[in-house]
Amino acid sequence: MGIHRGHKARPLEWIAERFIFGVSFLAIAMVFLIFIFIGREALPVALGQMDSALVQEVIPSTDLGKVSRQRLATYLGMTPSELVGKDEETLRTLMEIREEAAKDVPERFRNDKDARLNATEWRYLLGPHQWTGYDRPEYIWQPVGTIPKYNIIPLLIGSLKTTVIGLAFAVPLALAAALYVSQLAPVSLKEWIKPGVEFLSGIPSVVMGAFAFLVMAGVLQSLFGYRFRLNAFVAGIALGLTSIPLIFSIAEDALTSVPRSFVQAALALGASKWQTAWQIVLPAAAPGVFAAIILGFGRCIGETMLVLIASGNASVVSWNLFDSTRSLTATIAAEMAEAVSGGHHYRILFLLGTLLFGVTFITNFLGEQVMHGLRRRREGSK
Repeated sequence: MGIHRGHKARPLEWIAERFIFGVSFLAIAMVFLIFIFIGREALPVALGQMDSALVQEVIPSTDLGKVSRQRLATYLGMTPSELVGKDEETLRTLMEIREEAAKDVPERFRNDKDARLNATEWRYLLGPHQWTGYDRPEYIWQPVGTIPKYNIIPLLIGSLKTTVIGLAFAVPLALAAALYVSQLAPVSLKEWIKPGVEFLSGIPSVVMGAFAFLVMAGVLQSLFGYRFRLNAFVAGIALGLTSIPLIFSIAEDALTSVPRSFVQAALALGASKWQTAWQIVLPAAAPGVFAAIILGFGRCIGETMLVLIASGNASVVSWNLFDSTRSLTATIAAEMAEAVSGGHHYRILFLLGTLLFGVTFITNFLGEQVMHGLRRRREGSK
């Protein structure tokens, strides 16, 4: 008797397959739609279509018909697509509002060169500038004020510092624990250690942030004697604690999946258990271990509440690990609620989100290439 396939022969299986396919496609589509939404909101800044200058050239409302659509969109702080949906009366009203706002600018700012700068330009977002009152060019993130400053370098340095500290703390501990549990620990002990460590991954980051703020910050300050109680070091150590369960779990699975024949052959040749674990099992599991580190990096750089609570939230350019700092994620969380929808501050925050997406994507892509290279080298393929 022949085997019948298809939705008529096995309707329940066919429905289940279609449901799984639909859920998978929907999840992937949602990720792309989120990225498209964030990128669309950041696009006016990325393309130089925003102007945050306090003192700007005023276009009289009577010249509405004489101004190009591109210039009018930039003047009103809109994208060209947003401008299309506005009728002439609305545009004239918006121009009149800009005229009235220009009259309300205090006299002391009319001759201030900083008041005429567009801080959303890339040269001010990434490069130093000597603002009024400073004796040298500085990298400044100061979005709230009469003259906003949007340099993102302090935030990039803050994210980098806390992430590197977190990985430097978490990776050795997590890999050592994974190597011990997978290769050296008795079976009875392994059954307790692995679930216990993985259980720690369920602790909310806000709880870990509160622990770092209330307990860890004071203990570490008394040990190292640094000045600022909340700083990149405290936030990085707390990030490491939250990343250890993730790195441990994936690395332990990769180490356990190494064929037992490798271990038995090494032991038969006279190698000790430590030598076998370090020189045979760990290199064989290198692709999976590297994947664990990459996921740990994503966990650290994408963390928000913990860094917001424990880092001190000072957007300063400093490579000192014991200085207060501020990350990209903490900035978005702290300032999104106070940003005017569609304004330059609002668009800049979405630009920060786009940068995070880009960093995560590039890191995962490069990590995937390295893992493929390690796997090909281990398997001996060209």
